[in-house]
Amino acid sequence: MSFFSANSPLDVVKHLVLIALAGLLLVLGFFYVYLPMSTHHGETITVPKVTGMNVADLENYLDERNLAYFVDDSSYNPSVRPFTVLVQDPAPGEKVKEGRKIYVQVSMKNPPVIKMPKLVGNSSKAAALILKSYDLVVGQIQLVPDLAPGQVLKQLVNGKEIAAGAPITKGATVDLVVGDGQGNQTFAVPNLINMPQDEALLLLSGQGLQKGEVFEQPAEDGQTPGTVVRQRPVAGPDATIRTGQLVDIWVAK
Repeated sequence: MSFFSANSPLDVVKHLVLIALAGLLLVLGFFYVYLPMSTHHGETITVPKVTGMNVADLENYLDERNLAYFVDDSSYNPSVRPFTVLVQDPAPGEKVKEGRKIYVQVSMKNPPVIKMPKLVGNSSKAAALILKSYDLVVGQIQLVPDLAPGQVLKQLVNGKEIAAGAPITKGATVDLVVGDGQGNQTFAVPNLINMPQDEALLLLSGQGLQKGEVFEQPAEDGQTPGTVVRQRPVAGPDATIRTGQLVDIWVAK
């Protein structure tokens, strides 16, 4: 009598149990024998430290360890050699599978170009914080007579004024011209009457005075258009003014 013949209900049960065991062995063999052998399941690699290395050396270094890399970010640091790996992910010592990509951040050769922030009108302390947030450096702070003590009057790069929004490289040095309040020096009020407007304003600047309001009025008989016909404070033998004060002028149209 054949083993696989079913002459009774008990034989049928035996056959079903054998079929179930065979199926279970096939499933277990597939997941726990075949797959690990074909995919190296369970094998891991310890991530090496690549920070501080030059990115040009990464390919061979990681290829020998069955790993790869991808540059996903870059930043500028003047104290670090260009193309040096600054940050890596995963971190050194972590366990990963073969072929895993190591994401790295690399130092740039040239500093990025950004827009110059607006500093004029801010206090010198606020301006310093703004420059730091933009990765810019505070240079020389020049104090000049002005009615607004501690306020930034001009922003300079290499001795030239730079407007807000102008391109500037990160890490650049920005000098500030800051008001130190009204000056203590007292002298006679300069006489600006009959002077061309541009010469009058130049004289005020040269004497440490500030331009106030500039008004226009129709030229009267004997007045030359474009010249100062009135000023405040008025010049006179006993009229004095202090450094940093404002002078208003009226110009003939």
